[in-house]
Amino acid sequence: MDLVYNLLVALHLLGMAAIVGGWIAVRSGRTVIAPIVWGARAQLVTGLALVGIASAIKDDDHTVNNSKIAVKLVIALVVLAAAEIGAARGRKGKDTGNLLDLAGGGAVVNVLVAAIW
Repeated sequence: MDLVYNLLVALHLLGMAAIVGGWIAVRSGRTVIAPIVWGARAQLVTGLALVGIASAIKDDDHTVNNSKIAVKLVIALVVLAAAEIGAARGRKGKDTGNLLDLAGGGAVVNVLVAAIW
């Protein structure tokens, strides 16, 4: 089970890298690109799977702080919504407004919540 958990952690980190890296790469273009959307999707799915596995494994290495997880889930949903809506608007040629910054900044906030809390 540790192998699966560690693979999910790696995928979770790659999702974060796709969001933040994509945000930095296209910051001047103001367009939400596919890696940001897929990274946000990966973050949500792998995050939920990690919480499920950590809840099932009862040891000191896999404890779950439900308050922290709830905050991270809300932020992840905001990031995913901003990425999906921004990408859809971009495909239609419409202005994405601040959705790119909301997705990228939200991912950074989620990293800070994970690391500092």
